[in-house]
This record gives sequence, C-alpha cells and structure tokens, in this order.
Amino acid sequence: MKKRIHTKLVHEGQYIAEVDIELIDTDEGWSPYLSLDDAQKLDDVRDALKRGDIKAATHLARVYTLTPVAM
Repeated sequence: MKKRIHTKLVHEGQYIAEVDIELIDTDEGWSPYLSLDDAQKLDDVRDALKRGDIKAATHLARVYTLTPVAM
C-alpha cells in the first residue's frame, strides 16, 4: 500500500478551495481511494463554503475568491 498527497479543488459560488488529501494506492479493487476522514474533510469544506463560513473552510483548506474576467 502506497500513500501520496494530492490536492482536490472544491468550488462553491465565488470561492474555490484547495484541499490536501491522501490518496491510497493498493493492488486491489478501486485504487486509488481516499480515507473516510479525507472524504469527510472535502464535504466539510464544501458545506462551509455553501454556508459562507470562510473561516471554517480556511481551517481545512486554502480558500480563494474567484473574480470573473470581463471581455
């Protein structure tokens, strides 16, 4: 079993968050996969962004504001 750090992006409204998770590689089944804790972490970040609770989201991820580009 190998573990490697990966960054997932979570987008909600005008925000995007970079969430560090650990992918687990095995020789069986649905590899690579993430732990239940990391799946919950992604859900928690998404929920915090939906609520507008940026402070809570920043405890788990790096959060950025998206700015539309006018053409």
